[in-house]
Amino acid sequence: MKNLAALLLLLLFVMPSYSQDADIPEYPRHDQDADIPDYLTHDQSTDIPEHLTHDQNTDIPEYLTHDQNTDIPDYLTHDQELTDALQDIAARLGLDKIFDIGEYGTETISLAVIDLNSDEPRIGGVFMDNFIYPASVYKMYVAAEVLNQVSQGEYGLFDPIAVESPNDVDQRMSLRHDLRQVPRDGDTLTVHYLLDLMITTSSNTASNVLIDLATRERINDLMHHYGWHGSEVTRKFLPRRYEDPGYEDIRGTETCALHATDFLYRIYTNQLVNPWVSQQMMTLLGRQLDKSKLAAGLPDDAMFYHKSGWWSYWTNDTGIVDDGRTRFVLAAFLPIRQDDALPKFRELAGEVFRLMEAR
Repeated sequence: MKNLAALLLLLLFVMPSYSQDADIPEYPRHDQDADIPDYLTHDQSTDIPEHLTHDQNTDIPEYLTHDQNTDIPDYLTHDQELTDALQDIAARLGLDKIFDIGEYGTETISLAVIDLNSDEPRIGGVFMDNFIYPASVYKMYVAAEVLNQVSQGEYGLFDPIAVESPNDVDQRMSLRHDLRQVPRDGDTLTVHYLLDLMITTSSNTASNVLIDLATRERINDLMHHYGWHGSEVTRKFLPRRYEDPGYEDIRGTETCALHATDFLYRIYTNQLVNPWVSQQMMTLLGRQLDKSKLAAGLPDDAMFYHKSGWWSYWTNDTGIVDDGRTRFVLAAFLPIRQDDALPKFRELAGEVFRLMEAR
């Protein structure tokens, strides 16, 4: 009996506690609901992802009946030398292929860079006009229209907004060092606070509330105003059975690197709606808390204004890089699971930064 007691006492001292487990990652694991992108642990739905259901909708809203626009805007000059260099980088990193995404078929990356150091902005990319599931990256499109409506005086940044079910889908905050409370049904939060939650920590609850506030129709009016047809915001971040009437079977949200970089270029040049909206967007994107993707491969002294997102086979990051000397916009949408994608993002960011630094 004494020997047994001694053995139990020894085990108490040598067994590690879960709070000390160095293998638990900073960012969430892939234990998420198959219908909810980015950062949300939820076990209620196993729906086929929304971006693969184009043939399900029989009542498409009028504002979604536009074709995809893949034209490069007149104010951006296509740079073949930059494109060739990016294709070389993609080939070295194994990103220039067709990816197998299981039962969902095949997919390619969507990658684009806008050089902000040249006399006129120059763009290059690899499959940059390929429309792909953006995960939480499209939350930046929602933020733009919310800020547009604030700038028009329709409501204020500090006006209170109620959180109501079924929008309250977050189970926890996505990052352990984010000590803010998870928004719940019945909470009243300001527009400003919801915007910060949506962009900096990628709250799906905040996103759902703000999509309802801005409305999908008006968000997409803004997208169409700038020619980003095909990048419409169609879904909230919840299972389809909780969607608003008319959206249960709508096609899922897609975007491409061309549209994402153009969106960010307009922010950088104060041309997204107006300077106030553009600068508010820069502030929000600059407070992004996810540093696991492109940010991990950039120099420590480079500021990165960005929005990331991931779900299942798709891991994405897109933003504005500025270290005071080298400035560019980078959008990378990779059809690769996050665990495998993270080292690719780190290498990609480093190689693209060195390329742009040398131009």
